[in-house]
Amino acid sequence: MGTSKADRILREIEKMTETRFLPIIGPRKGQILAELLRQTKPKRILEIGTLIGYSAIVMAKELESDAEIITIEIHKDEAGIAKDNIRRAEVSPRIDVLIGDALEVIPTLRGMFDLVFLDATRSEYLDYLKLVEDKLHQGSVIVADNAGIFAASMSNYLDYMRKSGKYRSRFAPANGDGMEISTRL
Repeated sequence: MGTSKADRILREIEKMTETRFLPIIGPRKGQILAELLRQTKPKRILEIGTLIGYSAIVMAKELESDAEIITIEIHKDEAGIAKDNIRRAEVSPRIDVLIGDALEVIPTLRGMFDLVFLDATRSEYLDYLKLVEDKLHQGSVIVADNAGIFAASMSNYLDYMRKSGKYRSRFAPANGDGMEISTRL
């Protein structure tokens, strides 16, 4: 089974963060995300901000083999590393790594999403959400990383999620930071 290979790749990426700056979600926030996926069992996920594939692998480990992750990365080199890490992790759900600016890529995507994971430019979270909002159904979950330490730069997003009446939203603290977890009403 691919789980042990996936775990090995995740530990490898975590070790890389000891010697260079790699803003991955890490094991604690990864655990929160994994628990959320076990509860909601999404079939189609959109991730904005692939980096080198850590969170995509974390999510893929929790999904059925017929699930799909579409992940968008603006930097070609990091997307290439992500593709390699995902291949080596041997996870069963399909993961498509798209290269480009999410603000340009999201409008080209078709179909609905059960879960959206935002982990890119915090000041653009609300822009990403607005572009994907018509691709969400009642019960779709949106997870926004860094809602603790970067709350100020994503305040428009947080205000919208908490006050628009379209979502039920909560903050999940982790390691001095956290994630805003919102469900479409």
